[in-house]
Parts: sequence; C-alpha cells; structure tokens
Amino acid sequence: MRNNRLASLIRFMDRNRALLLFLLLFTFLSIFAPNFLTAYNVTTILKSASLNGIVAIGFTLIFILGQLDLSIGAAVMLCGMLAIGLQPHLGWAGSIPAAVAAGCVIGLANGLLVAKARISSFIVTLGMMIILEGLMHLYSGGGSVSVETFVLADWLEQPVVPFLPPQVIITLALVAGACLFLQRTPAGRGFFMVGGNPETAWRAGLNRDRYIILGFVICSGMAAIGGTMFAITLSSMTGNAVLGTRTLMTVLAAVIIGGTPLTGGKGSVVKSFFAVLMLTTLFNGIGCFGLGFEVQMFLNGLILAAVVLYEAYVIHRHNLMKGQRPHLLQELRQKGSTESGRGT
Repeated sequence: MRNNRLASLIRFMDRNRALLLFLLLFTFLSIFAPNFLTAYNVTTILKSASLNGIVAIGFTLIFILGQLDLSIGAAVMLCGMLAIGLQPHLGWAGSIPAAVAAGCVIGLANGLLVAKARISSFIVTLGMMIILEGLMHLYSGGGSVSVETFVLADWLEQPVVPFLPPQVIITLALVAGACLFLQRTPAGRGFFMVGGNPETAWRAGLNRDRYIILGFVICSGMAAIGGTMFAITLSSMTGNAVLGTRTLMTVLAAVIIGGTPLTGGKGSVVKSFFAVLMLTTLFNGIGCFGLGFEVQMFLNGLILAAVVLYEAYVIHRHNLMKGQRPHLLQELRQKGSTESGRGT
C-alpha cells in the first residue's frame, strides 16, 4: 500500500512538474533574490513570458503531432520585422494581419513539404530557418527597423488590472483557447490521435496530411503573433539572430519540461506555459542576483539536457515494461484469497 502511494505521488509530481518547479523557484527567489518580489518585477516576468508563451502554443501542437519546427525563432523575428516595417504604409490595422499571414504562409510551406513531399520536419524547418534569416537580413539591410509611434506599445504594456497588461491578457486568452480546442473539440483531440497512433487515426477517418499541414500553419502563425506583439512593445525589431535562437531554445526546453514527449501523442499547452513561466522566472532571478545573459543560456541548456535525458529514461523504461504486469504477484494473491474465502 505504501509503495502504491509513493508511486502515485511520483506520478503526480511528474505530471505537474512544470507547475511545481515554477512554485518552488518562485518561492526560493522571493526569499533570497534581491528586489524580486515586487509588483513591478512580477509584472515584468509576466510580460517577458508573453512572447515565448504564445510561441509555445504552436510548438506544443507540433510536438503532439510528433514533428519538429526549428524555424519558429526566425519566423518570430521576420514577422515582427514585417509588422514594424509595413506600419508606415499600411498602419497597424494592415501591418499586423500582413505579418500574421506571412507566418501562416511559412507554416503552410513547411507543412506541405513534410506532409506531401515526405521530407523530415527537422530538415525542412532547418532549411526554412536559414531562408528566413536570409530574408530578414535582406529586408532590414542587416540592421533593424523601427517606428516612431508608441501609442499601441504603451497600451500593450500598461496594466489593466494589477500584474496584467493587455499583452499578458492576450497571451492567457490564447493559451486558454488552445487548451479548450485541444481538449474539448473533436478536431483538437484528433491531433493527439494522429501524433500518437497514425494507423488508428487513419482507421478513424482522420486525414494525417491535413492535420500536419494545419499544425505547421498554427505553429508559424503563433510565432508570427508572438513576434508581432514583441516588436510592437519595442516599436522596433533587430536583425540580430540571437533573439530567434534564444526563443527557439527557451520554447523547446519549456515544451519538454511541460511534459510533451518527443514521440508525440501527448501534451498540454497549459503545462508548456507554466514551463515558460518557470524559465522566465529563473532568468529574471539570475538578473536579480547580478548575473549575466551567458549564465541564463548555460542554465537553460543544462535544464534542457537534464529533461531530455529524463524523457529518454522514461521512454526506455516504458519500452522495457511494455506487456508486463509489475503487480501480477499481488493480483494473484488477492485472487487466491478471494477464492479461498468463497471455498470456506
């Protein structure tokens, strides 16, 4: 009985590790980090998590399908740059939809190559990342683009209620909407079936190619929304590839920490968001201690490596235990005692 309770506790902690890690880290930093637990700093953490939180929605969806998209960082930068660069000509009402549409076109190209040409998503999106970085440098001339209007930027960053500016509210709404779509609609549940068991999905009449194409469109579309919002809050976007690389690495680590396996078929947008929040809190805490960007990236890579190794161990153990019944002896004893009770 005690072993069963311990196993249940371990499973509970594993399923909710992103939330538990966030709570533990937030508590630790609140006690020990200078100037961490202030209204301004908590709001800063939530705003900083908005970009990666939105991008993580689409990336989780791609992982659920058992695919990979390495181009999200470059899509964030290029679409953010388009939103800023087109604003003087189209206004925000035209430049924002244009940037999001460009992101969807990027995802459509990725999806068609993966689903129809049967090319590995790793190869396709790696090539797309290089192409987008080249387009970004051509568009910006190797520099950055900016606008002189700050009205929308000020509105996005000004808290409507304590801790919640509009950009955070938009992020939370997108996370909630994606969660409801995946959990409560037949189309959303189809993503899990396609990623977990393609043969069963085919027997159920689900078109695998359509789901993969739609998944990549949503992934790049979310990257475009995140990049556009980020660029608007800064009223500029740089052509430096560091931002794209950092976004890719942070979101990749967050989705894995959130419990979405590399093999597909399972995942949670909410858990991915809590993992993004945990990593953002960690980076913020490092800044409170006076440490630099290089420490942030080192710890991000260290956490990612640890989680990947753990996931590999879980998959290996699952494969070893496949078809086995570890509690068989206990079941036989219970059956024997039941039969002996009937005999008496």
